[in-house]
Amino acid sequence: MLEHPERVRALLDDARALGATDLFVQVYRGGRAWFDSSHADASPHRAAAQKAGEDPLASLVRQAHAAGLSVHAWVNALSLAQNRDAPIVRKVGKDAVAVDRQGRSLLDYPEYEVPPPERGFYRMGTPGLYLDPAAPGVAAALVATFAELCTRYPDLDGLHLDYIRYPDVLPFSPGSRFGVGLDFGYGARSRERFRAETGREAPFGHNLRNADAWDAWRREQVDALVRAIAQAARKASPHIALSAAVWSYADRAYLAIGQDWRRWLEDGSLDFAVPMAYTRDDRLLRYQAQEFAGSPVAARIWIGLGAWLFADEPTGALRQVEIARSAGAPADALFSWDSIADAPALRAALAAAVHGR
Repeated sequence: MLEHPERVRALLDDARALGATDLFVQVYRGGRAWFDSSHADASPHRAAAQKAGEDPLASLVRQAHAAGLSVHAWVNALSLAQNRDAPIVRKVGKDAVAVDRQGRSLLDYPEYEVPPPERGFYRMGTPGLYLDPAAPGVAAALVATFAELCTRYPDLDGLHLDYIRYPDVLPFSPGSRFGVGLDFGYGARSRERFRAETGREAPFGHNLRNADAWDAWRREQVDALVRAIAQAARKASPHIALSAAVWSYADRAYLAIGQDWRRWLEDGSLDFAVPMAYTRDDRLLRYQAQEFAGSPVAARIWIGLGAWLFADEPTGALRQVEIARSAGAPADALFSWDSIADAPALRAALAAAVHGR
């Protein structure tokens, strides 16, 4: 969006037509920044600013506020996509990138996919490079980047964390959602930290000794990163709302990718969470929505719906909005505006539903 300032008016018009209250605008992806940054690669920001003749993020926030909309800066925290030359890797070193149980860095994965022999059984959930939150220097660099964002854009309403987790690997079978294959965070410096802080040896290779303590320690590294980002963001901008896009299978998120998002809500690190309940299965969505509604933190769970899945079936998107709202969700987040804008029938159906036509 920030690369195409000419589309901002259409975005705001659609937001009004769809009854939206909040916009999640991606400003950091793959170590690149679409905002004025001294820590990240800000070349996308400079190119967009030159094209627009002004700071595109500041302009979007100003226009959105004039239209009564809140703006959340959406950042892909621990994902580098396929950017091997991201500033954080140059600054911290290759140890910043996640390493698997066999000692292989994601930098060495062929085409960013699981190497043989495991490749016959597993695939990366989202191929690419991921940072290890336990590697010395990683957390500090990310905290500084996002604190700078909140400082330089004090009118932002929120900071939205995405990819705030370890990488995931899934079984090589269509439709499966419960892989327990390779896991990550086994870099030498991370294992050294674990030994220094706990007095125990980290599991490695086929050794599973201290596995429970190791899992808890790695999970705490993600927890600590979220807390540190929240503290720095709120110091820079006390009114800012912290949120995160999270896996909708909360137990699996906790066990497989170190993402204990329920804790982040319980301890106040997040103001709200957006579980990505992206599915075409209405019954599954209903089960999940009802589970969220029964949570002690239900009032701060916005259900993320995969609108793009229904580009050719607008009634399916309407059903899912109704399922989420019937379960008592305080809000729902439609992913994404591009998919809605590119599907006129879907946009018209959603707009008509909002206005009761």
